[in-house]
Amino acid sequence: QLQLVESGGGLVQPGGSLRLSCTASGFSLDYYNIGWFRQVPGKEREGVSCISSSDGRVGYADSVKGRFTISRDNAKNAVYLQMNSLKPEDTAVYYCAVDRGLRNWRVLSSTLDPLLFGSWGQGTQVIVSS
Repeated sequence: QLQLVESGGGLVQPGGSLRLSCTASGFSLDYYNIGWFRQVPGKEREGVSCISSSDGRVGYADSVKGRFTISRDNAKNAVYLQMNSLKPEDTAVYYCAVDRGLRNWRVLSSTLDPLLFGSWGQGTQVIVSS
């Protein structure tokens, strides 16, 4: 069973930065397109960013463009989300997930639809507050 673990969340002041990590146990992330998502209580999970499996193509939600950067290190079997210029509205639980086999990068990156991803981790809490 695919299992992902997110880490790196915490409390940060507005304008600050955090780096989230997504690691896998028992399988290699190399083959998968990976997405980052976030969710606040009472709201649907929303896509934040994704990175392709093979050539490092990336996609971002409009709300984080220019502030967040997704990257991957296949040697470490990890995917990262560097979050800069954080805002209170970025407060959420952040999750990573692997694409469920659609393998259509245009659809994955343009929609960031959580339904196209699976093997969710437990999430890591990010709180942006002064």
